[in-house]
Amino acid sequence: MTVIVDYGMGNLGSILNMLKKIGTRAVISSDPDTIGQAHRLILPGVGSFDRGMQHIQQAGLASLLSEKVLNEQTPILGICLGMQLLTRRSEEGHLPGLGWIDAETVRFQFSGRHQTLKVPHMGWNTVAVARDENLFQGLTNGRTRFYFVHSYHVVCDHACDVLARTDYGFPFVASLQRGHIMGTQFHPEKSHTYGMRLLKNFVEYC
Repeated sequence: MTVIVDYGMGNLGSILNMLKKIGTRAVISSDPDTIGQAHRLILPGVGSFDRGMQHIQQAGLASLLSEKVLNEQTPILGICLGMQLLTRRSEEGHLPGLGWIDAETVRFQFSGRHQTLKVPHMGWNTVAVARDENLFQGLTNGRTRFYFVHSYHVVCDHACDVLARTDYGFPFVASLQRGHIMGTQFHPEKSHTYGMRLLKNFVEYC
């Protein structure tokens, strides 16, 4: 069973509908017992970093999620803000993140000929896959596009954690993976057939 973690922030219904289309059993839940029974987790998110961490803590989910992911090795996919929450911290706030990935989240800063680029980075953009495995199987033809909406991006300490990059003024991390912990900066639930294939890869990988 796939559990979409409901902590009050994210496109929960859109993700659930996409998972139903690929024929996988999924539920939206903030119930600790339901989350505890999950075979795989999806951590969505839209909004600010501190607010996201506050909601997770107020829902009493921080320790449960750490138990599931770090001790039980339950696969998890963080989406947009959900991926940023996997990092240690963000320039957007003061609260620590979940810290499961050696990385930090920083705001887009442009200079020179790119300083006129708008923030947030919004719309469709192509993805360059660094490692042809897991999430991006069948999505490596160079024309794969996903939908982005974000003002901050993740900077990984270790290049081996970077699964894919996208260019917006400079190459930034579009997707990451360390073992069973995965994330996408883009929204697969808004990315039509490409997003559907990526979610299907996640389910099948797990």
